[in-house]
Amino acid sequence: MLSDIQGLLDRYTAWLKSSINLREIGDWVEITTPFVDRHNDQLQIYAKRENGHFLLTDDGHTMQDLESSGCNLGTPKRQELLKMTLNGFGVKLDYEQLRVTATPENFPLKKHSLIQAMLAVNDLFYLAEPIVKSLFFEDVIAWLDLSDVRYTPKVKFTGLSGYDHLFDFVVPKSRLAPERILRAINRPSRATAETFIHAWSDTREVRSPESQAYAILNDTEQAVPAEVPEALSAYNIRPVTWSHREEVRQRLVA
Repeated sequence: MLSDIQGLLDRYTAWLKSSINLREIGDWVEITTPFVDRHNDQLQIYAKRENGHFLLTDDGHTMQDLESSGCNLGTPKRQELLKMTLNGFGVKLDYEQLRVTATPENFPLKKHSLIQAMLAVNDLFYLAEPIVKSLFFEDVIAWLDLSDVRYTPKVKFTGLSGYDHLFDFVVPKSRLAPERILRAINRPSRATAETFIHAWSDTREVRSPESQAYAILNDTEQAVPAEVPEALSAYNIRPVTWSHREEVRQRLVA
């Protein structure tokens, strides 16, 4: 199993390297990544050398795009959720820009953290009011609380690659059940599924062999594409659509 996972990670790294493009803009370097946002546009970040370090930023795109779509991030609860999400990746919010500072030694890790933060913030908030009445993440928390599921929110694990991955919830091991790792996917798609698959594949080898992964898929506004649960299941991630969440309640309570 270890060699199989290592082979998959090697292929992922090769694909990632071949899919990144660079363009020089004044003092900055524009980095175009293969990861896509909700518009199916490739995510871009910007880097420049500053006082012996590197400054990495999304140039405000993530927050500005959400606000232009009518997403209200001004409520205390959503500000708290935004802060908790960014802190999990070590990313700061500075005048709408998501930013990190990197050294030559940790540049790959910091770049990875910034991209993951951009994806996480986008997925958390893009269906917020006035489009829908509540955040999907808030709905999942309310359901877990109502079901008396014991969990820790926003837990970061370091994977086999050395990269950190942030998971939405971890239900601890009990006498009856193993550790369960959950991610709430607000916008089920190939891109969001692949992000979770990579995080789980990179993490599972450093967790207990009995650890389980669950993907809670939002099917409130639209049906989940058929290829999403198929891809997740292929990597031993249990897909759970929101409309069928009660089917796994007892597994999470245990």
